[in-house]
Amino acid sequence: VNYFGYLEHRDEPFTKCCSKFPKLMKLGKDITLWGLEIGLLTMRKGEVARFFLMPKYAYGQLGCPPLIPPNSTVTFEVELLDFLNSAESDAFFELTAEQQDTFPLQKVLEVADRERQFGNYLYRNQVLEHAKERYKRALSILGRSPSSAAEQQQIDASKLLVFLNLSITYLKLKRPARALAYGEKALKIDQRNAKGLFRCGQACLCMAEYEKARDFLVRAQHIQPFNHDINNELKKLAR
Repeated sequence: VNYFGYLEHRDEPFTKCCSKFPKLMKLGKDITLWGLEIGLLTMRKGEVARFFLMPKYAYGQLGCPPLIPPNSTVTFEVELLDFLNSAESDAFFELTAEQQDTFPLQKVLEVADRERQFGNYLYRNQVLEHAKERYKRALSILGRSPSSAAEQQQIDASKLLVFLNLSITYLKLKRPARALAYGEKALKIDQRNAKGLFRCGQACLCMAEYEKARDFLVRAQHIQPFNHDINNELKKLAR
């Protein structure tokens, strides 16, 4: 969120959170003002709202000296940029490994996907180290033994997405060897995955392993001949 908090009859905010890439904040932990929490829960993504909070919904009878006088009514102007519901995911990771193993696979896959969504959000906002940790957290619960071929397919599909995410994240972190390792893990699941081949080609190019880079990129081009990113990477390799 972006927000500005004002006291009555004051033009300057006493608190604000406003940036191009605001950090994720957790209700009840980073946002603890009762009225603001209630207000946020009524909002849609992209909505802008103004909330007038009476003292019992804000800083109470005592206020918060020296900034907030006792019994203050405050105004918050809030823009809700995005949100993710982490309640189930957080509760799952608070369980022991033995307790996690008792959960149905579908629930585990949902938790892993939620963690991947967190990673994607952090990646888009260039918080790469934290994105990497979210992806690895998703991966940590996808190692269970399947009870059928159908379950193995579901697990592999989830792992594939995480491996690809980790590969591009390590490329952005300028750690091509790790990017290549995760790209190859993706290809073990789907050897014709164009993204996996492309990531491996990029990683090899970064490491000046030109023959390997060409092999990966040409294979990717065979699958997606009109992909501009793949073709541009091959031009870079040729130079």
